[in-house]
Amino acid sequence: MSRYRLYPTPEQEKILLRHCSHARYVWNLAVEQHAWWKPGRKPAPGYLEQSRQLTAARAGNGWLREGPQNVQQQALRDFDRAMRNFFAGTHRRPSWRKAGRDEGFRVTDTCEARKLNRRWAQVKVPKAGWVRFRLSRPGLPVAKSYRVTFRGGQWHVAFAVVPGPVPAPGNGEVAGVDRGVVITAALSDGRKLNCPRLTSRERARIRKHQRRAARAPKGSEQKAAEYAKATRLKAREADRRKDWAEKTSTELARSYDVIRFEKLNIRNMTKRPGPKPDPGQPGAFLPNGAAAKASLNQGILAQGWGVLRRRTGDKAPGRVQDVPAPFTSLRCSACGWIDKNSRKSQAGFVCSNYGFTCNADTNAAANVAAGHAGGTTPRKRANVREPQLIPSQRD
Repeated sequence: MSRYRLYPTPEQEKILLRHCSHARYVWNLAVEQHAWWKPGRKPAPGYLEQSRQLTAARAGNGWLREGPQNVQQQALRDFDRAMRNFFAGTHRRPSWRKAGRDEGFRVTDTCEARKLNRRWAQVKVPKAGWVRFRLSRPGLPVAKSYRVTFRGGQWHVAFAVVPGPVPAPGNGEVAGVDRGVVITAALSDGRKLNCPRLTSRERARIRKHQRRAARAPKGSEQKAAEYAKATRLKAREADRRKDWAEKTSTELARSYDVIRFEKLNIRNMTKRPGPKPDPGQPGAFLPNGAAAKASLNQGILAQGWGVLRRRTGDKAPGRVQDVPAPFTSLRCSACGWIDKNSRKSQAGFVCSNYGFTCNADTNAAANVAAGHAGGTTPRKRANVREPQLIPSQRD
């Protein structure tokens, strides 16, 4: 996807927001039709039936008829693709879209763009006319569809351009990537890469705007304005994370022939802890550490583990591999001995058998690069070396 910053006029912005509301309304209607569906019941209406229903709804709803039919049909196509991904087990079930959070729409078959000068270009949006966008990349994008999104007070247009894969360097090098919360990505060659976060001053500004919004009267313009300022700052962090993931994935694809990641189930790692019933008091619950887990979940999601793995796989197809994560941080990369006591601290690793000393994240990345698979019990695995006896212990 080629993404650019969009600069609509105030009149065009109103039209774009109306397109977003139309796409969100149609999406939510499709979600409502599938909300009652369960395996074994009568099949829910598919895309073709929903398209016929959309035509009838447009005939009887003047507000819906004001929007372009192409935008509304693409919302149904997106929902149909989301349901297919859900049935395939690769994505979650499509959920409701909320105003102010899921603002965007897609346009196909009418993707027209023209260049104004070296820095500016225009894209034709139905009902809105030609909308300017900043040409931040060389050349004019050529695509058959594009998506317009609104997030953090900024408009963006993303053209569906599939870039070619990054060619392999041909040096035969293999890189292992260990992902963590303190160090985002530790490489097997000793490099440590950190995803940029908001500065302490920016985080203080977010807290300031949130406090002002909490004290403002309910439904007032001041409350909405303060929340909007906090949202723009949070969107800045997301943009930095995506930019870092794009640059890092490109560097990995250009530098190594094979890139190996530890296989992490991020969805399960960031689940909210369930309630813990108190056996002594029926109906009562014990503290389950939800506050601490929520802080850890935020730290994990802020690192961009998933987008880094996905974008690296897109740029280096066939050259990215996943290695099971168990025991990669406890195994000594020098002798292969596994012992939990070797992990002295978050950053220190001292092999209890061989005495090998290394940074814990670099040691784990070296194990990932070697492709060492995990297991349930270290002793039962054939490729685990037993501790070597020193000469005084052999007699």
